[in-house]
Amino acid sequence: MGPRKKSVKMCLVNAEIPEEAISDETKDYMNQLSHEVLCHIFRYLPLQDIMCMECLSRKLKEAVALYLRVVRVVDLCAGRWWEYMPSGFTDSSFLTLLKKMPDVEQLYGLHPRYLERRRVRGHEAFSIPGVLEALQACPNLVGVETSHLELVESIWTYMPHVHILGKFRNRNGAFPIPPENKLKIPIGAKIQTLHLVGVNVPEIPCIPMLRHLYMKWVRLTKPQPFKDFLCISLRTFVMRNCAGPTNSLKYVPLVTGLASARNLEHLEMVRVPFLGGLIQHVVEDSWRSGGFRNLHTIVLGACKNALEVDLGYLIITAARRLHEVRIQPSLTKDGVFSALKMAELEFPQFETLHLGYVDEFLLQSRMANADLVKYGLADVVENPGIITDIGMKAVNEVFSCIKYLAIYNCPHLHNPYNWISDHSRWTRLVDINLVRCHALKLDSFGQFIELLPSLEFISLDQMFREPPKGCARVGLSAGTGIGVSSALVSNQNSNNDNENNAQNNANIHDNNPHHPDDSDEENDFRQDLQPGEQQFAADALNEMEEMVQEDGEVTAGGGHEIAAHSQAVIPVDADGEQAGPSGLQRVVKPTPITVHDSESDDEEDSLELQEVWVPKSGARRCSEREERNGEAAQSRELSEVAKTKPRHAMKRKRTADKSTSTSDPVIEDDHVQVLILKSKNLVGVTMTNCGITDLVLKDCPKMMFIHATRCRVLKHLKVENAPIVNRFDYAQCKKLNMDQVLDQILRMPPERNRIVYLRPMQQVDTLTLEQKLFSGPYPYHICIIHEFSNPPNVRNKVRIRSWMDTIANINQELIKYEFFPEATRSEEDLKKYPKYPWGREIYTLEGVVDGAPYSMISDFPWLRSLRAAEPNSFARYDFEDDEESTIYAPRRKGQLSADICMETIGEEISEMRQMKKGVFQRVVAIFIHYCDVNGEPVEDDYI
Repeated sequence: MGPRKKSVKMCLVNAEIPEEAISDETKDYMNQLSHEVLCHIFRYLPLQDIMCMECLSRKLKEAVALYLRVVRVVDLCAGRWWEYMPSGFTDSSFLTLLKKMPDVEQLYGLHPRYLERRRVRGHEAFSIPGVLEALQACPNLVGVETSHLELVESIWTYMPHVHILGKFRNRNGAFPIPPENKLKIPIGAKIQTLHLVGVNVPEIPCIPMLRHLYMKWVRLTKPQPFKDFLCISLRTFVMRNCAGPTNSLKYVPLVTGLASARNLEHLEMVRVPFLGGLIQHVVEDSWRSGGFRNLHTIVLGACKNALEVDLGYLIITAARRLHEVRIQPSLTKDGVFSALKMAELEFPQFETLHLGYVDEFLLQSRMANADLVKYGLADVVENPGIITDIGMKAVNEVFSCIKYLAIYNCPHLHNPYNWISDHSRWTRLVDINLVRCHALKLDSFGQFIELLPSLEFISLDQMFREPPKGCARVGLSAGTGIGVSSALVSNQNSNNDNENNAQNNANIHDNNPHHPDDSDEENDFRQDLQPGEQQFAADALNEMEEMVQEDGEVTAGGGHEIAAHSQAVIPVDADGEQAGPSGLQRVVKPTPITVHDSESDDEEDSLELQEVWVPKSGARRCSEREERNGEAAQSRELSEVAKTKPRHAMKRKRTADKSTSTSDPVIEDDHVQVLILKSKNLVGVTMTNCGITDLVLKDCPKMMFIHATRCRVLKHLKVENAPIVNRFDYAQCKKLNMDQVLDQILRMPPERNRIVYLRPMQQVDTLTLEQKLFSGPYPYHICIIHEFSNPPNVRNKVRIRSWMDTIANINQELIKYEFFPEATRSEEDLKKYPKYPWGREIYTLEGVVDGAPYSMISDFPWLRSLRAAEPNSFARYDFEDDEESTIYAPRRKGQLSADICMETIGEEISEMRQMKKGVFQRVVAIFIHYCDVNGEPVEDDYI
């Protein structure tokens, strides 16, 4: 055999593998990039991600080191200024990091979660001295952004050349002010925005660079904290509920210093006891040199010494640029606007006016005025504003361009219709917000709304209260509106009754609500009372209320006749209520009623009631008394306007009649109060704690939403002309007639998809409700979602809006362009399908969201197929929801439009076309939350 032939192997130069032999998956594109390109990429990445690349490869480590060597602006929070910087830093590691960045000039996001005050030998920690050492290792450092009180004070002390970037806002503010929160501000500190909450500060010195100063719950510890105050660059000054000197003279340097800030735009002082008339004199001295000339926002609240001339001079001086004014109750007077009217000024940019302004902290705080004074705040007890209809007429004559009007607790306003005159048309008013204006007359308010050509939004809170039961029987002018006590009481701590209202919303009654039959003569008489006479009248009113205002609800024992249209809702208690001073026999002695403030909020009557026997003649006697008082005719007329179906009174039990004027108990229905809305541009109405019983949309062609929350006696809805209204929210409305409201909504012409959100406070017969809705003459696809989460979860409620329109869009595409048959619900259709499923394809879906079950019954087409489909190429996984956390997640499936969905359900569309089954163009989703059905309202941040 011959010698074996050598096998020759191909040798690759430099051991390189041909590019063809390397798959795309294994290519390292990053290492093929140059250092310059990598550094350019790093500019768009968070610092934390950049540092993680050091350990991936040698080239990336070199690129990171090169980038850090030249970087000038660093953000440790990646633009999320409200978050904390990455944890895990120690003094040594932070120093090492900053030493790698010798050219850094601006360091943002230095928001450590915790810093030690001093170093401990042998213990690695993150401390203030360590941070200062690291910052001093950066020779070119110009500015630092931080939110740490002790750190910023140390920077001012040891690195005074360093600017404090962005907005400095401490993150541990609270009230009462924590004693450990301290900050000493040096003269000439290099800072532009200082936002302090719950901090002890010795004084506010001269800070030429400061542009925005915001102080809330700040304790000024020096006797004269504003002695050196001078901030010539100041644009915003806010001082709210701060604890400072009680001597008004100590605030003179503050006001003079503000006048020297020629660019001041926003002035807000709440509970600042400056000297009355001081602003007037300062304005007189400084307006020629530009003092207060550039103000666009003026806010005065609870400044006990402030005078009308102070406010007037500020408004007149800033007339050219003024946008917004919020006026405390003591300055909410006719005289202010009469004087401004006489000045004959123009306010070309004015938009927002808030009358009777009370700071949120004072409204929400549970502390009494004495407690606030104990913590250092000024001693202020304010009465409600005394502006009248005459003053409101002058408001629009002065501010002709006003767009947003808010009025809080002005009990002397009666007839909004009288606010309109030849020179006061409110032509640009877009938004009106009324709170606790108890004397406002409902019919006059409706006429006023009709005459506003630009109005879009109405917000009513604690308005149009229902009168106490039984007052008409004893000849009292119940709920006369201003109520003498209203003009004498305080706004302080007005939220206490609100809490009772939110927690005990069932069976609420008002001490001093508005009655539509009040006479102007009586109201004028009350306004003219002198202080002593007012106090006497208030005592007399309290005595009358002690005798009269005992009301409650009697639990029906049996034999009640329930109207046919309300059988689906099983009420917890009867709608009729006992009335009359001795109509209810209490187990314990009733406590006298004291009118605490003009709010006169309803209080839950938690006393147990004995069973009361009612005479048959009680209703007749009540009717006779109503006729004598001239009330029966109006009550019947309003009832006929508002009711779409007749109301049925409860069957009354036989009782023993003692034949006295005050001892014969009567079951009295709620006083009918109808809010009739007629407006060409009205978009939405929001009602909270209102006493209306019926809402009528007479002619609202642009109305889109109705929100009603905790309206105790709201029962009915009537829609005459509101074709595009599509969102209805009724939450914790105890006496709402769900059947009637849903019937009105579903009978509307199918021009829009509609969603109805209900939180009933009574048990719901779901089977009867579903039967009525699916068997009714309603030309919509209907979806009923029963949500049982407690506390309430809004995930399903919010998400349903994202897909109910998609279902309707598919139907419209099929009907308009694919010649798909359109379903109908005529009388013939109803006769054709008298039994389940009433001609509909009804199905049920059930699941659990965040631990709470839900159930959905619907005849929505396509929904089941879309839920079951696999995600397509358009799927978005940046959205947290899927079918495990909500009913249907179209983004997770990639079903972003009707066209994409139609490709997914093509087979089902063909099957329905062959079966000649039609679809409706519009859909209605009814979302019922069951967390309040036991009659106790559940606290909820979303309503």
